[in-house]
Amino acid sequence: MTQTISSSIVKTRYWHRLDDGRLQCDLCPRHCHLREGQRGLCYVRQRLDDEVKLVSYGRSSGFCIDPIEKKPLNHFFPGSPVLSFGTAGCNLACKFCQNWDMTKSREMDTLADAASPQQLAQTASAHDCLSVAFTYNDPVIFHEYAIDVAAACREQDINTVAVTAGYIDPEPRVEFFAAMDAANVDLKAFTERFYRKICGGQLAPVLETLQYIHDETDCWLELTTLLIPGENDSNTEIDGLTRWVADHLGVDVPLHFSAFHPDWKMRDIESTPQATLTRAREIALGNELRYVYTGNVHDRNGSSTWCHACGELLIERDWYVLGHWGLDRNGHCANCGASLPGHFAAQPGNFGAQRIPLAINR
Repeated sequence: MTQTISSSIVKTRYWHRLDDGRLQCDLCPRHCHLREGQRGLCYVRQRLDDEVKLVSYGRSSGFCIDPIEKKPLNHFFPGSPVLSFGTAGCNLACKFCQNWDMTKSREMDTLADAASPQQLAQTASAHDCLSVAFTYNDPVIFHEYAIDVAAACREQDINTVAVTAGYIDPEPRVEFFAAMDAANVDLKAFTERFYRKICGGQLAPVLETLQYIHDETDCWLELTTLLIPGENDSNTEIDGLTRWVADHLGVDVPLHFSAFHPDWKMRDIESTPQATLTRAREIALGNELRYVYTGNVHDRNGSSTWCHACGELLIERDWYVLGHWGLDRNGHCANCGASLPGHFAAQPGNFGAQRIPLAINR
């Protein structure tokens, strides 16, 4: 477990000293250079006592039990409940962020709730949650807390899920994803221009993270791309993105295309038409990806899972509610026997579209 300095401040390992006396944070490709008292762009990693420390350990902006499909994960124990939480801050600066009140927060009062790793694992178990999800903001920035929670969850046979942009350096990446059972990585676009202009980051490190997870870990991987009209929704870009996924991650990695809704600094752009999501899904299927989904819209066909071999309906979804279940007890198509990649219980969960807020330490 991480060495705790106080109730919310812990030492970190991924940093080094520069010749000019500043400390460089080596957690993510941003590599913030810090003088005493300064915080990184993420806001939760700060130079204190001549070290870089995490100042939000054990603190959260809130806890909630969600359906696993909301992460979104469609091939990881469908229908099951997941205990979800986030903190404050982020290491990217996406202008379209839909959780900007947390990710862009510069007030530690945002973190009104608190829980130790053991409390989170015990709470998940007590509420029959199969998983705990680090979500709402990127768990990379609370690396030490996420890893400690994952360790406590494994002692209780609870899975851990990272909902992340994958913007992390190679060394901490190894430790982080070794602790995770599943991840949904937000591949925000397929151009460096978009990452630089819209997110204040780089595309290449995200692609490296995706290949690392797929090639070097046992972490179950799904991808999400939020399609923004006029920014990353052209046929050319979607074709390039989906070809890259097929070539580098394989045709079995699920890909979710989600609809953009105006928010934060991009309120002047209209919501993504459903036709755009359908078009993107058709391009992806044409590039031989087998499991492509549409999200943030009501689309039973696009949100359901179909057998790649015989075309039968395997998992029917109406928003977050499951309907027809066409898998046998071994996770194979009941019609033709083809295997469906992922992690599946013998029977589907029935948590549905519930949302249950929790107060752990109040």
